[in-house]
Amino acid sequence: MLAIGEFSRLTHLSIRTLRRYHEGGLLEPELVDASSGYRYYSADQIPTAQVIHRLRELDVPLADVRRILGASDPDQRAALVAEHLVRLEAELARTRVAVSSLRRLLAPDPPPLQVELRAEPEVTVAAVEDEVDADDVGTWFAGAMAELDAALGPPTDAGPPGGLYDNGLFEHGHGRLLLYRPSAEPPRRGRVRPVRLPAVELAVTTHHGEHDGADVTYGQLGSWVVANALTVAGPVRERYLVGPRDTDDSAAWRTEIGWPVFRVGTDLP
Repeated sequence: MLAIGEFSRLTHLSIRTLRRYHEGGLLEPELVDASSGYRYYSADQIPTAQVIHRLRELDVPLADVRRILGASDPDQRAALVAEHLVRLEAELARTRVAVSSLRRLLAPDPPPLQVELRAEPEVTVAAVEDEVDADDVGTWFAGAMAELDAALGPPTDAGPPGGLYDNGLFEHGHGRLLLYRPSAEPPRRGRVRPVRLPAVELAVTTHHGEHDGADVTYGQLGSWVVANALTVAGPVRERYLVGPRDTDDSAAWRTEIGWPVFRVGTDLP
């Protein structure tokens, strides 16, 4: 039998942590002395303690650690660990984007934003449209794009897909979102239907990289519009020139952001 201090040194889990795991039913001692309350562990418990240590280093919640240890099937244990690793990878991706955005925001001399004033003509597209919560945009987007691809087939030379984002999505966390693909003959299939996009004047810039960092570019474009044009009511437009459908390299992704404006005069600022 190993006293708790010895077991702590062997497993790199502090005595305080071992006591907490005992109280939580995660790692119970082999024996607790009834008179002194001292905890004793067996050598057979060392691998279990080391597994717990590794899982906690990966920030696996205690409840999930308990589920992993309680799974008798190796495949089930592996699936539970893989599920958490997917969450970790997503968190790391969000952290990477946040760090990149902060560097852009804190740069002493950020590069000037390249903006084009563009007149977009009226056009009919194949689209999926719905009321969406801001937190659900990613999931909704993936489903809508899959439906468009199923209805229209592989990408063509008709042009890149795009989206129209209602002001309510930004202001209230809920609003109308339209995702489209250009098509000479838009079909009706499931949620996909022909939609006529009205003509509009846009101030357009291109966001480079992952879409999670697009808020910085949105802010820069909005500042440009305030200084150089008159903003008008209407959805913000995006076009996905290069995205996950084209390459796994997020650094190569390019998203056009178009802010509705009323152009004053005929000369570009």
